[in-house]
Amino acid sequence: MFAKLLTMASIAILAVATPTPGGGGGSVSGSCSTGPIQCCNTVQKASDPAAAGILALLGIVLQSVDVAVGLSCSPITVIGVGNGGSCNANAVCCEDNSHGGIISIGCVPVTL
Repeated sequence: MFAKLLTMASIAILAVATPTPGGGGGSVSGSCSTGPIQCCNTVQKASDPAAAGILALLGIVLQSVDVAVGLSCSPITVIGVGNGGSCNANAVCCEDNSHGGIISIGCVPVTL
């Protein structure tokens, strides 16, 4: 019985975390195919002086200065670990979250 319950819970979590096809346009309805949804204090273009300064300090070169980046980000998880499943700043899905929460690159807003 426990194994059956565990299997059903795993399927439910995967269903929530899997994006729906045909999406686009910015609002992803709580899903993110690149990792956990991030809660960022600010989201701005890479050309903004604050973002450009952090990118330069980290040695990150982007092909476009129009890319949206999130600053001071932390993950929001499906089960409520992290920020408790909510975000009072900017909930975003980012292409690159590999910079320790300092900056996330290629972000688009999501609806929680």
